[in-house]
Amino acid sequence: MTTAREIMTGGADCVDAGDTLVEAARKMRDLGVGALPICGEDHRLKGMLTDRDIVVNCIAEGGDPNTRTAGEFADGKPVTIGADDSIEEALHTMTEHAVRRLPVIDGHDLVGIVSQADIAKNLPEDRVGELVEAISGAPSNDG
Repeated sequence: MTTAREIMTGGADCVDAGDTLVEAARKMRDLGVGALPICGEDHRLKGMLTDRDIVVNCIAEGGDPNTRTAGEFADGKPVTIGADDSIEEALHTMTEHAVRRLPVIDGHDLVGIVSQADIAKNLPEDRVGELVEAISGAPSNDG
């Protein structure tokens, strides 16, 4: 059984819940990513912030990304996967919640991110179409 830990991108950087959206956007730019986990002062995962969140839910609404914080976009309990959960469980979770990225949790610690591409690279070819159809066919909840 292939696990999330085996296919994830490790060492996930977080945006602090108190960081402004401008700071978060700069971090995304510098890292070359479109989404970052939001971590609180307790270093626990609070949610995910996407570049789309910044544009659609702040800028397009007339908000000021210099004063709005990442923590304002943390939506309760984020969708995650356990480090030792199977790739099948990750696929099921992504499909059920229409997300393209899953933070990987080991205990209470964020240890990485599994993306749609990570799963596609590790699925049998006949299952890749199922993943793409399930996630791309529905509006994404994570950008």
